[in-house]
Amino acid sequence: MITPPLSPQDSAATYSYKRSPGALGQSPQWTRVLSVSSVPHKAKTTEIIMAFASVLSDADITKALDGCKDAGSFNHKKFFADCGLSGKTADDVKKAFQIIDQDKSGFIEEDELKLFLQNFSAGARALTDAETQVFLKAGDSDGDGKIGADEFAALVKQ
Repeated sequence: MITPPLSPQDSAATYSYKRSPGALGQSPQWTRVLSVSSVPHKAKTTEIIMAFASVLSDADITKALDGCKDAGSFNHKKFFADCGLSGKTADDVKKAFQIIDQDKSGFIEEDELKLFLQNFSAGARALTDAETQVFLKAGDSDGDGKIGADEFAALVKQ
């Protein structure tokens, strides 16, 4: 992980970079991660994955994550509405799908779905097994056990 120097106005923020393998025949990808102290005197740190910066606002992502902090509280419809993804263009939803599809297989599999929230913030919790199954069932319209790009787009717009 590389951390560039900060300017004085960024005293409550740090950037780091994480490397993920690229798809077959493609170069590895670097994701910029912003760590911000939203309550400096309490040293509370939230990491918003910068890959979503061009699609969603930090405030909306934080709101959505706060709404499902507790195990068993995740609801995909509420999350997509709270983070603003349900109101985005088809291109923005496709960008989100590509970020969530960590292994670049063209599908979001169960293991990627379990870590869904961590795509938005590195410190977010994993979904419970029950939440993961409900989420998968809601998005897997063809019954193949994974969510494709078109299925994800339909799920976001529900």
